[in-house]
Amino acid sequence: MSTRFDDDTALTPARDGSVTATVSGDWTAGRGPHGGYIAAMILRALMDTVADPARQPRSLTVHYARAPEPGPVTLHTVLHRAGRSVSTLSARLAQANRVVAVALATFSVAWSGPEIDDSTLPEVSPPDSDRVSPEVLRRNAPPFARHLVMQPRLGAAPFSGSHEAMEIGGWIGLAEPRTVDALSLALYSDAWFSPPYVRLERFVASPTLDLTVHFRAPLPRSDPQELCLARFTSTVVRDGFFEEDGVIWAPDGTVLAQSSSRCSSGCEGGRREGGHFLSQSGGVGVSTSV
Repeated sequence: MSTRFDDDTALTPARDGSVTATVSGDWTAGRGPHGGYIAAMILRALMDTVADPARQPRSLTVHYARAPEPGPVTLHTVLHRAGRSVSTLSARLAQANRVVAVALATFSVAWSGPEIDDSTLPEVSPPDSDRVSPEVLRRNAPPFARHLVMQPRLGAAPFSGSHEAMEIGGWIGLAEPRTVDALSLALYSDAWFSPPYVRLERFVASPTLDLTVHFRAPLPRSDPQELCLARFTSTVVRDGFFEEDGVIWAPDGTVLAQSSSRCSSGCEGGRREGGHFLSQSGGVGVSTSV
């Protein structure tokens, strides 16, 4: 059964070999569409180009050139090489003949080799019995977050001037039950407010400049009701930029994805509208693409 997420990332083949899509205004965050939503749309086009379920996406890097308006966009993908095991691709997303985002991706079959996992699933309370976001988030969230279940478990409140580590996260999933796959993980990798917000005392817009996602487990998962636990951290804010590193786990402790993004922290003139997120301790924040 199709979900709103699938409908809003759907693609239509064009005669020139490209594909078209429609950026929905229901996935906005601040001044433009949510960066993870755009990444998922691009990844869908790349997966269609590979057209081989055995070759799963292993990495995706998206650089955001500008925020598109709601409406039609065009995607061009290039398969640069398809070896015996690995495929290397690129993609370009454009609107009105202007580049919106460019991406590189690697797809591969599973390889045999050593299995080592030193990651530690954070010790947090399990997902709430009701598969919904807290009422304050549902009431104040920007459009894209209303399509998600977000149950905060990690981090101080944004704009609280906390001295705690720049760390945020919690349980996350799509509001409409859907098995976790690479597309949804790309979305989740850019979903929470920026970790430096816990140290700040006033709003600063933080558009995503680039996002890399490494997919670390066989996908899709099997349970459409399953929520993932996401944790995001930052360590350095300097010259108007900061890094954000993330890990997304399944409830059983399996690492599903690791992410890294670069964001701008120098947009103090940005608008707050539509940019509300809830931390474990309450509060609001924003995260969006350029």
